[in-house]
Amino acid sequence: MNSSAAETQVRAAAPPEQGGGNGLLWLLAAVALLFAFLRPRAPMDWLRLVDWQTVGALAGLLAITQGVEKSGMLQAAAQRLLARTHSQRSLALLLTASAALLSALVTNDVSLFLLVPLTRVLASQAHLPLARLVVLEALAVNAGSALTPIGNPQNLYLWHRSGESFVGFMGMMLPTVAVMLFWLFAAAWLLVPRTPIALKPETEAAPVQPRLLALAGVLFVGFVIALDRHWLLAGLGVVFAVFLLTYPRVLKGIDWALLAIIALMFVDLRQLAELQAVGSLLNHWPITEGWRAYLAAIVASQFISNVPAAILLDGHVRDLPALAAGVSVGGFGCVLGSLANLIALRLARLPHGLREFHRISIPFLLVCAASALLLRLG
Repeated sequence: MNSSAAETQVRAAAPPEQGGGNGLLWLLAAVALLFAFLRPRAPMDWLRLVDWQTVGALAGLLAITQGVEKSGMLQAAAQRLLARTHSQRSLALLLTASAALLSALVTNDVSLFLLVPLTRVLASQAHLPLARLVVLEALAVNAGSALTPIGNPQNLYLWHRSGESFVGFMGMMLPTVAVMLFWLFAAAWLLVPRTPIALKPETEAAPVQPRLLALAGVLFVGFVIALDRHWLLAGLGVVFAVFLLTYPRVLKGIDWALLAIIALMFVDLRQLAELQAVGSLLNHWPITEGWRAYLAAIVASQFISNVPAAILLDGHVRDLPALAAGVSVGGFGCVLGSLANLIALRLARLPHGLREFHRISIPFLLVCAASALLLRLG
């Protein structure tokens, strides 16, 4: 079986992409046009609104993830995992725990780039509730990444602001993270039944391409080092050049719409945060400490995402533990609460993904927010 036929089979086995999957893209574009009309600014000022470090990092990771997928490794790994896991619930708990643990060590976004494509391939080989598994993984990386200073961008920012040691910051976040993880595993237990995994009819598996897999692995390590050294352009140039010269089909699979969505989020949300009405509201509300600061961080995250919310509220909130807890819990709920939510849904290519996400995530936010608040008040 040649490689092009194998790729065709893999694409056929994958879930269909949602026809209206770019609805959020058009909404964000419309908001950007509205801001352009109401608050004109120079073209270079528009470009400065975008966090190109984040967009570039996602572009490189998307390319490397496509390399791993097209190597056939995920199909082989999925077959081994299904052979050792016998119920949907046990698989859900395993994937959820893996996502939470990985996110604390290698950040929430990288965890999703590793696990969501694997989950999608699992669902192509067995009858699984793909939407629920992916939503649980999105919740898991938001919860697990909140534990460590390096788990997500808002923690990294608040850790430097706090002056705490690495372990001290983890101790500060541990009670909130424990609450989130408790409800996470309760949700996995309740949402995924303990039914045996039923395999789909076998199709001829795509052959594993060790060279492509090794190349993707080397590029991943090199790209992470480049990001750590702030060599984004060089790292991104190497990733794209190598794939263009060796496996150009990899670049065709990149979700360019996701990158556009992320860029437009920065454009829209930063302009929203700049509005004078927003600043006046924050100055007049008593949100400097305690439960008010905690709830303000949750609410702000629902509208402008938790990373911008942490930066915006840092100048108004003196209770840093409350702010850190609030933006962590605020990653749940609305899909805009965390960048990880958008990445998970786009990687999974879920039909009606936004609807399924909110059906689970909004109740989860309410339960976690109330539980963590009671813990803080107690």
